Amino acid sequence: MSDSHGRASTTERAVEMLVDAGAEMLLHLGDVGTVEVIDALAEVDEAGERIEAHLVFGNTDWDLETLRRYAEGLGVAVAHPAGRLELKTGLLYFCHGHQPEVMKAGLREGARYLCHGHTHRTLDTVQGPTRIINPGALFRAETYTVALLDTDTDELEFLTVDEGPGPRPS
Repeated sequence: MSDSHGRASTTERAVEMLVDAGAEMLLHLGDVGTVEVIDALAEVDEAGERIEAHLVFGNTDWDLETLRRYAEGLGVAVAHPAGRLELKTGLLYFCHGHQPEVMKAGLREGARYLCHGHTHRTLDTVQGPTRIINPGALFRAETYTVALLDTDTDELEFLTVDEGPGPRPS
């Protein structure tokens, strides 16, 4: 998921949808905005087990050290400006997407997956050996979306997140 911009209730719904759909790990690709969004990432499954969660910061995340300390205090891993997860199917590299050199580093490393946010648009494309995925956004998007990736089968599904009650923020 990406680009919550402080919208904790939308992020909570997104996390719930992903967990219900079988997500075993959560990635937030930046523009978190608030500690309440981080709270939503500190999710537990039906068995009461903490779901592994990682985040990077984006171009609208201002107080990085406060957000970092808060996330790490909840057990949410922070990797900024980019994260690397060694999976059995290869490297998953993730960043926000607003720094071209950081994006290029993932491609140079030959990552199996390069996941990023920033554009507020879904994307699923391949460049060389790398599948580039953008889950869309949870704010300032025509439709709020997240992505569910099964790295064992290489299946990707974009899920639409309900906006919830009340007027839509602008």
